[in-house]
Amino acid sequence: MIGLYELTKTFGDTRVLNGLSFEVRTGEAVALWGPNGTGKTTALKCLLGLYAFQGRAVIAGTDVARQGKTARAAVGYVPQELAFYDMSALETVRFYGGLKKVSRERAAEVLETVGLTEHGAKLVAQLSGGMKQRLALAIALLADPPALLLDEPTSNLDAAGREAFIRLLVAQKAAGKTILFSSHRLEELEALADRVLVLQDGCLAFECGPHEVAARLGLTMHLKLHLPLEQHAQALAVLASDGYAASPNGRGIWVVVAPTAKAAPIRTLEQAGIGVTDFEVAPAVVEG
Repeated sequence: MIGLYELTKTFGDTRVLNGLSFEVRTGEAVALWGPNGTGKTTALKCLLGLYAFQGRAVIAGTDVARQGKTARAAVGYVPQELAFYDMSALETVRFYGGLKKVSRERAAEVLETVGLTEHGAKLVAQLSGGMKQRLALAIALLADPPALLLDEPTSNLDAAGREAFIRLLVAQKAAGKTILFSSHRLEELEALADRVLVLQDGCLAFECGPHEVAARLGLTMHLKLHLPLEQHAQALAVLASDGYAASPNGRGIWVVVAPTAKAAPIRTLEQAGIGVTDFEVAPAVVEG
């Protein structure tokens, strides 16, 4: 469905993409992973024909450089930074629907798909960040393209907004959409991606499954353990003796763990007779 072949892109003296090659099969959800500057956004914009490039980009069998309009018709795009006109949500979808030559009924249908029907009369400026992102997805779905491209689609959302948006993408994948998206967040990869393409210096460093990323990259996450204040000192000593990096934080203790070992420090404390009453998880992300 989607393919990049020896894609190279330079800006001035800076080479952002350096012979990047990969394919996304029909019906797959594939994630581009890596810190800022590794070429994720540039690769997506090359696929959309927004940048001139060396190499070859193909969408649904169509060469992007030679038949850009036809290739772009096969994808819906959700950018990282959103910009809307001063209209209501429904007017916005109808406006873009007119450009894509789809019916008013289809505009209402995609608004319902993303759960915004009851907010259709609201000005876009009155919508929450999560609702604006869902509106962008509705626009991307208007012409019912077989593929979706999304650039860090949840980067500006809170936890609830991210979870709701990823659920929508999971539903689109189940309906047969091919999805290529960039992300910093491990939990998004695990919820949606079939494969993860890890980029480094504009190249494909390696490919792996979503549950392998943390181990391959040595990612860590912070676990906040809630326990009685009078047990903090003992808990810190127990964790330190077991090799954990831990520090006090208000009513709890922060512990650095591997994403696959979240329960381990809790078991360590329980074996020492220290009961954890609750815990919070800060998702693993790649910085940059």
